[in-house]
Amino acid sequence: MKLFQDKISSAASRVRIALALKGLDVEREAIGILGPDALNRKPEYLQLNPQGLVPALLTDEGVLLTQSLAIIEYLDERFPEPPLLPGKLEDRAFARTVALAIAADIHPLLPPRVAAHLGTIGVKAEDIAEWSRHWIRVGLTAVEELLARRQTGQYVAGDAPSMADICLFPQAINAERTGLPLDQWPRIAAVVARLREIPAFADNGPAPRS
Repeated sequence: MKLFQDKISSAASRVRIALALKGLDVEREAIGILGPDALNRKPEYLQLNPQGLVPALLTDEGVLLTQSLAIIEYLDERFPEPPLLPGKLEDRAFARTVALAIAADIHPLLPPRVAAHLGTIGVKAEDIAEWSRHWIRVGLTAVEELLARRQTGQYVAGDAPSMADICLFPQAINAERTGLPLDQWPRIAAVVARLREIPAFADNGPAPRS
């Protein structure tokens, strides 16, 4: 398999974490997503992935998979151990709920292409930074409340890391980098502290933007 990624991407970080948890070693190709000459906007990559996004995973069968959560579920179904979703039906739904609260509600407002567009319409850099902090704060506050109502173990959805933790960890790192301390969300902070002790997470978080 081959992973197309950028080290700064939190979505790509999710897939790297999932691969590491599964003990899978894949070929990797860097696809830069920053700046006007970013590789993800070049015709060669757009021909491969029309969305021009990372991550993308080329399977051994030559099928290109896109969207981090779809890739993670593919990996979980193809390589069942260790599972990335809890066994109980309601817990599985909760893990997906938290994963989507991050991947579908917080993350789409924050990528470089959003910041770049805001810049083209005259939004100042400091206002773009505040935009990011605002939506991270709103989103993680909601996730904290979800955990307060439903968390049943050491991690988001039980006593083993799941897809929810895989999504939470990169977003929490990026929150800290924007100047938002995690201690304002004590349940999230506790989960992230435990995840930092797991090499699959600690070694595969998103790199800082240079």
